Amino acid sequence: MVSGVLERPTLVLNRNWQPVHVATVARSLTLLWNEAAQVIDPDDFRLYNWSDWAQLAPKEGEPFIRTVSSRMRVPEVLTLTHHDKPRQNAVTFSRRNVFKRDHATCQYCGVRPGTEELTIDHVLPRAQGGLTTWENCVLACVACNARKANRTPEQANMKLKKLPHRPAWKPLYDTSAIRVASWSRFLSEAYWTVSLEETA
Repeated sequence: MVSGVLERPTLVLNRNWQPVHVATVARSLTLLWNEAAQVIDPDDFRLYNWSDWAQLAPKEGEPFIRTVSSRMRVPEVLTLTHHDKPRQNAVTFSRRNVFKRDHATCQYCGVRPGTEELTIDHVLPRAQGGLTTWENCVLACVACNARKANRTPEQANMKLKKLPHRPAWKPLYDTSAIRVASWSRFLSEAYWTVSLEETA
């Protein structure tokens, strides 16, 4: 139970309250303890340091961390005390992130059959020198992948729904399937609306 709570995501903002990272609760508490960050209460936007935050009792039904003598609220949003640079658009290429970018949808026929029936397809096949990159990989259902085989979409007479691209960073790419409702108060429409679509 405790380990599960410590692995929950916390949104990390820079000093200008721009999203720059998603950390685990365990990492967030370390930042708070080291005075590298403060907790933002999403209800009233008040800032808390470690000692102030540790004195707050958890609200009814919200997750908490049990210490020897008390229960501590789980921080959902932090702001760094010294960092003010915006987030760089670097999203790690991974199977999970390709699924998020492509909305778990076949990029050839548009079906959403479920993760077990989707594969990563190389637009320019590896047999023809294609690389495993954001710009050359898309989701394809098993049927479309088999139909395309080791051909390009043009050679197979198949059309992509959209060209593959390296996605801009959003908190969605750093976190698990857990969606934290309070984050919507700190994220622009571009960060938040797409995140909800991609995790639906």
